[in-house]
Amino acid sequence: MIPLVITMPLDPVLHIGPLPLHWYGLGYAVAFLVGIQLITPFLEGRGVSRKTISNLVWWNIGVGLIGARLYFVIQQPDLSVFAKSPIRIIAVWEGGMAYFGAVIACFATVVVLAYVRKLSVWLLLDAGAIFATLPQAIGRLGNIVNGDILGPQSNLPWAVRYTSPHTFAPQVGVAYQPAGAYELLVALALFALVMFVLSRRPPDGTAVIVYLAAYATSQFLLFFVRATEPVVLFGLKQAQLTSLAVLFIGVPVLILLRLRFPRVFRPEQTVADPSDDGGPGEEVDASTPKPEGQQRRRAAAGLAKEGS
Repeated sequence: MIPLVITMPLDPVLHIGPLPLHWYGLGYAVAFLVGIQLITPFLEGRGVSRKTISNLVWWNIGVGLIGARLYFVIQQPDLSVFAKSPIRIIAVWEGGMAYFGAVIACFATVVVLAYVRKLSVWLLLDAGAIFATLPQAIGRLGNIVNGDILGPQSNLPWAVRYTSPHTFAPQVGVAYQPAGAYELLVALALFALVMFVLSRRPPDGTAVIVYLAAYATSQFLLFFVRATEPVVLFGLKQAQLTSLAVLFIGVPVLILLRLRFPRVFRPEQTVADPSDDGGPGEEVDASTPKPEGQQRRRAAAGLAKEGS
């Protein structure tokens, strides 16, 4: 008797005529678009120009994808496979992206870009926390269709049974706990948490610290359920070891840095923003960022007052 479970009939590749469309890639594309729509008004409302936002986004998308893939590769128990066939290092179509790799790579990228653009690194990291939550939930839909994030075999009513032989499920017709769906639900909860924190208008940097602590905790717990990753040390998987490092080293260090350097890369007074449409000589109030249009109106009002 077949247990009452959820059946996943979809193939990982959707064929539109001669064009193959991977659900995984489609999920990433939609996730990126949603992420851009989320952080653009957030940063524009704090005085960052649309041109600068676009530059930040595409740099982080590119570096994040590379970081996620490389972090997945170095976790594999047999690296000789990649040494014999280096092209497999970038073979994302075979499955395999480690989200912590994207987080680490994007964190470093944001710090560098904040320094170059003379922007608040804490503000940009808060925007990154937004980009890392709801878009991640959308991307997990591709994982669910692929069957590449699974728990143990299960007869639970929400267990998923894959019928396509092209998925990454170990056995066709066998039901597994949908660890990818658990990841999706956690990402939605993290999005709600980040938006709640930001709604309280805390100092810049608070949201990203809360996000990292919550995400690391969730990954430490969820990887006890995920059966598709190998144990590497002390009965734990690589992502769990990374989670512990983030929780007990990364988060405390960030808290100390936030307290010690609350205005890092942001001048105390004003800074010329060469990317602004107003020209290289226009000043931006760095201590209290405001929309660019409001800055121009106030500057014009000041000149008119002087002239009178």
